[in-house]
Amino acid sequence: MNEHTEALRAALARLRSKHLEEFRRLVEVPSVSTEGRGIDEAAKTVAGLLAERGFSTEIRPTAGNPVVCAWGGNADGPTLLFYEHYDVQPVEPLEEWTTEPFAITERDGKYFGRGTADTKGHIMCRIAAIDAVREVFGKDPIRYVFMIEGEEEVGSPNLESFIHTHARDFGADGCLWEFGGVDEEGRPSVTLGLKGIASVELRAQVPSRDVHSSFGAVIDNPLYRLAAAIASLRDDEGRVTIDGFYDDVRPLTEREIQAIEDESRRGNNLKAEYGLDRFLGDASGFELNRRLNAEPCVNVNGIHGGWGGPGTKTVLPSKGIAKLDFRLVPDQDPVKIVDALRAHLSNRGFADIEVVMLAGEGPGRTSLDDPFVEIVKQAARDAYEMEPTIHVSSAGTGPAAPFADVLRVPFATLGCAYPGSRGHAPDENIRIPDFENAKLSTALVIAGMAR
Repeated sequence: MNEHTEALRAALARLRSKHLEEFRRLVEVPSVSTEGRGIDEAAKTVAGLLAERGFSTEIRPTAGNPVVCAWGGNADGPTLLFYEHYDVQPVEPLEEWTTEPFAITERDGKYFGRGTADTKGHIMCRIAAIDAVREVFGKDPIRYVFMIEGEEEVGSPNLESFIHTHARDFGADGCLWEFGGVDEEGRPSVTLGLKGIASVELRAQVPSRDVHSSFGAVIDNPLYRLAAAIASLRDDEGRVTIDGFYDDVRPLTEREIQAIEDESRRGNNLKAEYGLDRFLGDASGFELNRRLNAEPCVNVNGIHGGWGGPGTKTVLPSKGIAKLDFRLVPDQDPVKIVDALRAHLSNRGFADIEVVMLAGEGPGRTSLDDPFVEIVKQAARDAYEMEPTIHVSSAGTGPAAPFADVLRVPFATLGCAYPGSRGHAPDENIRIPDFENAKLSTALVIAGMAR
């Protein structure tokens, strides 16, 4: 165990009421990026908390919402980068909340409020950890850099260009990512990667206007065209059938395969949670975890067109659209994947279907061999007094590519969420013991880097 563990735990306990009040200040700002609400106020609030601790702080503009940046600590020590976001999801449906969304309500050993888990709670964990380290060490043992954006909940459309422009200001030896927590068994989870994404819209048009459905005997239907095109993209087991789709997939290393093998078997829990009888390809055990960590896939998010109202309307619609996303793994490129999609459709008789790329983020993954990973793992062991679960990658997406490819900084997660946190849903919450352990594990990462 780290020799500073108990001293840091005690310091965090002494500072708990101060940090809770600051946490309230963060959650009370309705910083909903999809609605453009509370953005400037949230950025100023976060910047204020960092400036109060003596950090050199700037709110830097982007083409969208600003990024809060801060630098401080020991200029001669190793550097730890904190990537976070101050924006949150909308609160609707409001009637399903049992607490005020933009306030912290303490109930049943939990803190409720929008952003508690995703991810203002994590911002507070990082700040609290620095306070505790300063109290125990009597100084800043390492250098700190903060990058806190305001568009993560809308796909971080401006972060990659921001990082390219300002890369020299964010060099670091390691990065704590903006999410994390414990699994169903209460074990801390350390995640070392995120999948990329390519979001597209397929557009089909056949007649120039809607016509009577009796003409369906001789006029093709755009919704049939879309359905047939979509059906050609994957097989019944979920494997994508686009030529060359898997060509750039980076093979898993032996250590990554072992890490996936060591993960908890969560099939039964997932089936119960989502009301499933089976998974695609009857995946289970190692194969289920491998697919979640390291398998790309295609998803149909929605198909729209024609009549969807009550009763019947015998119409042959003129237009239809479908929205899809591709979840990608290293070293797949979103633009290259969309080009392959266009070629696939053209080669299979669907050249008339227009493909519009809506958004794209590249994947990123930290090597298990990086020394920073061992520091994070040891911090989790010491804080939670149990072995952490290592996830080679999240099944979800975040702006990992510029961190891996531009900043070239290893990143990992440690955090305060748990499977019942209800992120993006009504009654978002974190458990108070998880919050305290996340503060402590962050402080122990700092102590580990100071060694």
